[in-house]
Amino acid sequence: MPPRKINLLAAADRRIRKVFDPHIAGDVNDAQVKIAKFGATFDWHSHEAEDEAFLVLRGRIAIDFRDGSVELDEGDFLVVPKTVEHRPRSLTEEPVVLMFEPATTVNTGNAESTLTVTELNRL
Repeated sequence: MPPRKINLLAAADRRIRKVFDPHIAGDVNDAQVKIAKFGATFDWHSHEAEDEAFLVLRGRIAIDFRDGSVELDEGDFLVVPKTVEHRPRSLTEEPVVLMFEPATTVNTGNAESTLTVTELNRL
């Protein structure tokens, strides 16, 4: 049986009910492709041992850094290197973003809050 394909935007609209609730879209070796809808502002955090990559599928987001911000439009891609403190936030209503990171990565990194998700659902 061939692998199953996923329409990521349709799956996000159908399955993801709240912002900053990452779901696993797929596994690639020791990494995962995660998808989430973003909300107004996430927590400031960093990942001590993992780089984190963002690809905007729909809408616009900003990634804030302590020394400035980077705005991402649909189709834009950004890698945040490990140890760099950052804070994602939406610039449009519930943008949909893919994240590429090791499977062990916790969404809030070194910060724990009500936004921390340790048990991810799969699409």
